[in-house]
Amino acid sequence: MLQGPMPGPLVIRLIGRLIDWAVIAIGAVMVVVVFVDVLLHLFDRDMAWTNELGEFLMVWVSFLGGAAATQRGGHMSISEFVNKLKPQARQRADFVLQVFSLAVVGSLVFYGWRLVNGNWGNQLTVLEWPMAYQYLGMAVGSTAMALFLAFDLIQIARGVPRELRYPKED
Repeated sequence: MLQGPMPGPLVIRLIGRLIDWAVIAIGAVMVVVVFVDVLLHLFDRDMAWTNELGEFLMVWVSFLGGAAATQRGGHMSISEFVNKLKPQARQRADFVLQVFSLAVVGSLVFYGWRLVNGNWGNQLTVLEWPMAYQYLGMAVGSTAMALFLAFDLIQIARGVPRELRYPKED
């Protein structure tokens, strides 16, 4: 987790902290589930729910982890080129990159929520939960990413430099 105050208004910081703790909790549950699964295999036992729960949690931790990275400016970019630009050109490049990122994430938000809405009647095979719960990880994580990207675009438009938008970890 990022140490010290996270940039942004209270609601952005609270959402970020909630996501951080969710990623930590899901990761801890995944460690236990995988450990139990390995132990069961050592004794030639199998519990199908451990595999399905692991896959379910992987979807959630992937998209929420992506949102946590997005809030910190940690999403993929070719920084070698952008870092060599002068501050004003870098600001423009950051803006263009964030607009592009928001367009991509916007499609994930759109299709993620469509998948959620279209899969309430389908069930996970073993856990027998609505399949929509699994797709909800994509929808929620992508929506959080879009929120963080939109906030960053506003900051860029206001002229806030990258160093203030994404403080370094100590």
